[in-house]
Amino acid sequence: MMNEDITLNPSQNAGISQELRQKELTRETISSVDSQQQMRAHAAQGIECPYCGTVNEPEAMFCASCGKPIGITSCPNCGAEIDPDADFCEICHHYIRKDICSFCGAYLTGKDAFCPECGNPRGGIVCPTCHTLNDFSFCKQCGTPLTDEARQLLAELQMTPEFKEMEALTKEIQQMEMVIPLSSERDKVRDQLGRQLRERVLTLLARDRGVANPVIEEKEASMEEKELESQKEARLKRLNEILEQMAQQPDPQPAKVRNYAMACKPQGVRLAWECNYKHALHSSPCGCAKPQLGGKWIILGNNTRKEIKDDI
Repeated sequence: MMNEDITLNPSQNAGISQELRQKELTRETISSVDSQQQMRAHAAQGIECPYCGTVNEPEAMFCASCGKPIGITSCPNCGAEIDPDADFCEICHHYIRKDICSFCGAYLTGKDAFCPECGNPRGGIVCPTCHTLNDFSFCKQCGTPLTDEARQLLAELQMTPEFKEMEALTKEIQQMEMVIPLSSERDKVRDQLGRQLRERVLTLLARDRGVANPVIEEKEASMEEKELESQKEARLKRLNEILEQMAQQPDPQPAKVRNYAMACKPQGVRLAWECNYKHALHSSPCGCAKPQLGGKWIILGNNTRKEIKDDI
């Protein structure tokens, strides 16, 4: 009889369907509210790590399970947002970790004026060469080693074949920068006459000193602009290959990466330090917030359009 009633009374059947839909909608609404309440309760209880899913304390900045950063903190000097594992603020250019020595990476406790591990002052060191105040072992302005550890590291690297080759290449590049290339036939003739005059003068001076048959070292002829640029480019390419080989690998201690990078820096060419954190170009690793991710020195051309961050 009931089936007959539903079939024979379509209006009643429609009412029942509407009632079922209303109940289903009510259940979905309740379920959504419960889910939101659970999410709020979960958030109040702790922070879930996006890397491994571990729920951490609400105020935690690093995951207790995998150790990766799980939040954003602010610079104590300027208030800018920074990653919790950053030790340097790239906005106000201040070292911000009061619990880690910026020179050696040792953990600090209390308010001692000097690091108990390396003995360097927590307030920084003034460079004796350019008088810049530095928080790190090498001067960020001129590259002078400021600590005993930095001087020892530099001395060790200077004995390596790679460093010696870098020094030779940079000297050759500097010399080429000062050469005026030959641009015409007239320049070539003038260069040849100048070399002949030099040889004659040096010969006469040697004979005045009593040398009967002096041997005068021949001066290398100047090069045309195209040849000069070609040789310079070859040396820059080799220098860049060495810098790639000596790139700084990731290391848990930012101080170790900074010190090694600054000790590897060749003098005499225009460089920038490209970090693995944001792949930004810094004047040096001293201006990078997370050098522990590694990086490398790259050569900048005289007319480069690449932007270097102002880290000074």
